[in-house]
Amino acid sequence: MSLTSNLFIAFFVLCLLFYYLIPLQKRWIVLLIASYVFYLSYSIGAVFFLLYSTGVTFLTGRGIEKIQESYSDKKEARYHARRLVILGMVLDFAVLAVLKYTNDILGIAGMILSKDLTIKNLLLPLGISYYTFQTVGYILDVYWKRVKAERNPFHFALFVSFFPQMLQGPIGRYKALMPQLLEGHRFYFKNLRFGLMRIVWGLFKSMLLAEWAGLYRKSISADIDRYSGIAIFIVLLYSVELYCSFSGGIDIVLGISETFGICLDENFKRPYFSVSISDFWRRWHITLGTWMRDYVMYPLTLSRWMGKVGKRARARFGKRTGLLIPMCISSIIVFFIVGLWHGATLNSIGWGLYNGCLIAASNLLGNQFKRWKEALHIHAQSLGWRIFMILRTFILVNIGWLFDTMKSWGEAMRVIRYSFTRFHFSEFFSIPAGRLGTSYTPTALVILGAGLLLLFIVSLFQEKGTHVREKLSRCPIIVQLLIFILLLTVTALLSPMAVERGFIYAQY
Repeated sequence: MSLTSNLFIAFFVLCLLFYYLIPLQKRWIVLLIASYVFYLSYSIGAVFFLLYSTGVTFLTGRGIEKIQESYSDKKEARYHARRLVILGMVLDFAVLAVLKYTNDILGIAGMILSKDLTIKNLLLPLGISYYTFQTVGYILDVYWKRVKAERNPFHFALFVSFFPQMLQGPIGRYKALMPQLLEGHRFYFKNLRFGLMRIVWGLFKSMLLAEWAGLYRKSISADIDRYSGIAIFIVLLYSVELYCSFSGGIDIVLGISETFGICLDENFKRPYFSVSISDFWRRWHITLGTWMRDYVMYPLTLSRWMGKVGKRARARFGKRTGLLIPMCISSIIVFFIVGLWHGATLNSIGWGLYNGCLIAASNLLGNQFKRWKEALHIHAQSLGWRIFMILRTFILVNIGWLFDTMKSWGEAMRVIRYSFTRFHFSEFFSIPAGRLGTSYTPTALVILGAGLLLLFIVSLFQEKGTHVREKLSRCPIIVQLLIFILLLTVTALLSPMAVERGFIYAQY
C-alpha cells in the first residue's frame, strides 16, 4: 500500500475518522491497529521481523532498568547493564545485517568466482533500517537513563511501528515521540489544513519532479555513449531525483502525522543552500545525522581508545591538531557506517569515506582557510562569498552522488570525462518523454524546469525565515483551495508515472 496510491488514501481517511470518533484515551489503539494493517498490506512474513525487533528491544529495556535498580554497587550495575545493552544491540542489528547485506556479500564473492551466488527473492522487510535504528537508540537512552523503560508492550509496539514513518523515517526518539502517540489529540482544522498542504507539496516533489528527473537520468545512464553530450546531467538529475523523492516522501509522512496532531522531527532543511559539507549533512537526513552523532560519534570520540589517540596526537602535532584528530577519525568512521548503511558495495562505502574525509580535511584545515580569506580580504558574510560557498558545496556533493549512482567507478570516470569534453543539449530531445511520448520532450523539460523554479522560490523564502504555510493560511479560503487543487491537479496530470515505483529511500 504505497503512500501515493488510491488504496492508501481510503485507508488514511478511515484512520482519521476512527481516530477522532473514539474517546481520547483510546485513540492510540487506532494508530496501533492502523500501523499493523499498513505493514501487513506489504508483507505478512515481514511482520514477524517487526514483532521480533519490538520484543527484543522491549525486554532489553526492561532488563536494563531492573539491573540498574537491583544492584547497589553502581560499577557492578553498569557492568551487567552494559552486557545486556550489547546483547540487545547484537540481536537487533544481526537480523538487519543478514537480510540487508547477504546478497551484497554474495555478489562480491560471485564477481571473484564469476558465478551468480545471490539469493533470489530475499525478503527485506519494509523500513527495517529505520525501526532498527529507532529501537537501538531507545536501548541506549534507557541505559544512559535519558528515559524510563516502557512497561506497556502495546504502547512500545506503537512506538516501533507508527505507520507514516515506516517507509523512510524520520528516525524518532522515544522521549519526543512516545508521549505524542499516546496522547489523544483533539481535532483542529488547522492541523488538517496544514497537514494536507504538506502532503500535496510532498506529492508534487516526489511524483512530478523526482519522477521526471529519474526518467531522464535513467535514460542517459542506460546509454552513456549515445547521450555523451548530456552526460553531466546524470548527476544533476540524480540530485533532483534523490532530494525530491526523499524530502517529498518525508513531507507526506510529516503531513499525515500532522493531521493526527503528531509532530515528527524534520528531516530536511534545504540542504542545497549549504555552505560546507558539514553544513550539508546537518541539513540532509537530519534524524540519521543526529542519531549517528549522539549514538556513534560522541561515544566514540569520548571513548578510552580515542582518548589515547588524542593524547598521542597532541604530543606529536600540538594541542589544536591533537584535539581535532579524534573528531576527524570519528567522522570518517561515522560516514563509513553511513555508506555501509546504504549498501555493502564499493560504491556505497567509497561514497561514505569520500564525505567523511572531506569533513575531516575541512576540520583540520579550518585555520588555514581562515588565513587565506584574511589574506585575500574576503568578507565571509558577503552575498558573493556565500554564493561561491554554496556552489562549491553543491559541486562536492554532486561528485559524491556521481559515484553513488553509477554502477562502477569506471562509468563514473567516463561521465566526468564526457562532462568536460562534450556538451550537446539537443540530445535531450531524442529521449522518450514517458507518458507524453517522444514528440513532447520539450514540454516535459518545461514541466521539470518550471517545477524546479517553483521549488527554488519556495525554498528561498523558507531559507529567509518565511513560514510559507502560515503565509498561505492568511489568504482567503477560496485562494487556498484553488492553490491546493491546482497543485494536486498538475501533479496528477503531468506526472510521467504509469505505475507507482515507490520512494528511493524506502529500499533502505
